[in-house]
Amino acid sequence: MKKAYFIDLDNTIYFTRPHVDILLGPLYSLLEKEDLGIGKADFEKAKEDMLSTPFQKVAQQYNFKSDAVSKAMTYLKEKVITTPLAVHKEYQYIKALKGIKIIVTAGFEKNQLSKIKMLGIADDFEDVYVVDVDKESKRDAFLKLLTKHNLKPEEVLVIGDDANSEIKYGLELGIDTFLFDPNGRFSEPKTTYHAKTLKDLASIN
Repeated sequence: MKKAYFIDLDNTIYFTRPHVDILLGPLYSLLEKEDLGIGKADFEKAKEDMLSTPFQKVAQQYNFKSDAVSKAMTYLKEKVITTPLAVHKEYQYIKALKGIKIIVTAGFEKNQLSKIKMLGIADDFEDVYVVDVDKESKRDAFLKLLTKHNLKPEEVLVIGDDANSEIKYGLELGIDTFLFDPNGRFSEPKTTYHAKTLKDLASIN
């Protein structure tokens, strides 16, 4: 059993797709009114990517026009969720973990913290770190948290759904990683553990 767990929020503790209207509906509406400089097909792909990737990265990938990005960023920095959200059934295995549990999530601070509030899970965690992707990565966050909580890499398990984000950065720092991949999104990812369910978390040493 590990001493501490760095745990992603979106699509790890709860799934974004069932809550898409609450989480992204207003943003989609805002973007539809702007000249993004891309076609309808690419916009639909971009909307899908926003379910699992921070807006800034999606905007950069699809080369959204700067004026539209600025308007979206202004909106997102102040956006808060006020409608209740629901964790998925696998969350029970995260909640049952013994040790220091820390949410490490990328996004806008007000928005991410409001999600945690609306999920009703704040008391299940010792700490929350919201990563501003314009300034740092989850790798930077992990380093700061190791120091803050006096942890060694081998004492920690990173739990997340993205092999190219928290899983990648955890491995770079010598931290064991658990890729939660319920839909088989990644075929041969680089990770310590890879599973469709979280039920084996408690048995990891």
